[in-house]
Amino acid sequence: MTASIQSSAASKPAHASARTWTVDAVAQLFELPFKDLLYRAQQVHRAHFAADEVELATLLSIKTGGCPEDCAYCPQAARYHTGVKAEKLLPLEDVITAARAAKENGATRFCMGAAWREPKGRDIAKVQEMVSAVKSLGLETCATLGMLSEDQAQSLKAAGLDYYNHNLDTAPEFYGEIISTRTYQHRLDTLGHVRRAGIKVCCGGIVGMGESRTQRAGLIAQLANLDPYPESVPINHLVQVPGTPLCGTEPLDPLEFVRTIAVARITMPAARVRLSAGRRELGEAVQAMCFLAGANSIFYGEKLLTTCNPEAEADRNLLAKLGLRPQAQGSAENCCECGTLAKC
Repeated sequence: MTASIQSSAASKPAHASARTWTVDAVAQLFELPFKDLLYRAQQVHRAHFAADEVELATLLSIKTGGCPEDCAYCPQAARYHTGVKAEKLLPLEDVITAARAAKENGATRFCMGAAWREPKGRDIAKVQEMVSAVKSLGLETCATLGMLSEDQAQSLKAAGLDYYNHNLDTAPEFYGEIISTRTYQHRLDTLGHVRRAGIKVCCGGIVGMGESRTQRAGLIAQLANLDPYPESVPINHLVQVPGTPLCGTEPLDPLEFVRTIAVARITMPAARVRLSAGRRELGEAVQAMCFLAGANSIFYGEKLLTTCNPEAEADRNLLAKLGLRPQAQGSAENCCECGTLAKC
């Protein structure tokens, strides 16, 4: 299984990995003593980002439910009885209202998610309008719409899309246990289309689905070996929703989740590592360790598509307790030439 989503040398981002990570090498990071792993991750983090800054991103479901896929973790799959009803695409005005509220609450990135296997042409035209409208508010734009063709990626880029989210979910070896309606290569193909369109990649996975530590290492190796690796890496902790096949899975040890964050930080130094789904279940102490391990982005707000997320006020209180500050709106990202904190 190749992880390459090659772009031309002239357009390759400066954060492209300087090494290839084998699964064994990543597994060795997982095996480090906990305090040594966090110390190493914190060193890498401080070399590339301000230690006290956290990016706030808000996610809105613009089309909920009715998905034909069989992802075993997903309450939006039509085949599972989870109480999530299929809805139509939100009106443009509702999306703009939500984006304005997100910005007022301090978010710098606004992500729009739709429960599609792949969008149709008429869908892309409507999402283009949403992207342009959100972009005009001064927010970074992100979308997650399922598989994309080359032309669709180009259309979204033309509308002003900054990021496209398309997760690998898990390691290739475990993937067949989680989904059968879309192959791993389908996911890599979409990421390639996104890269070639000049859109930044947001790509991560879900842990706690019953995978082994070696398989968690396999996921991180796949992400780190994407050429280049993603600018944003969301790490999700499985939210067990009644009615989905993974409901009842033995919960992941919280410290293993922290280890996963640290390993992601070490292997993808210049990426934003985002705490995503499942933060509510982790509690404040584990989240604090995740920030220490190199997480510097969170999904911020009351809901992630269909599952609950810590409320904005609770997040602000937690960041204040930890001495962390939200990334300033309109602030520059890391230096685009060298990937380091300081401007060249």
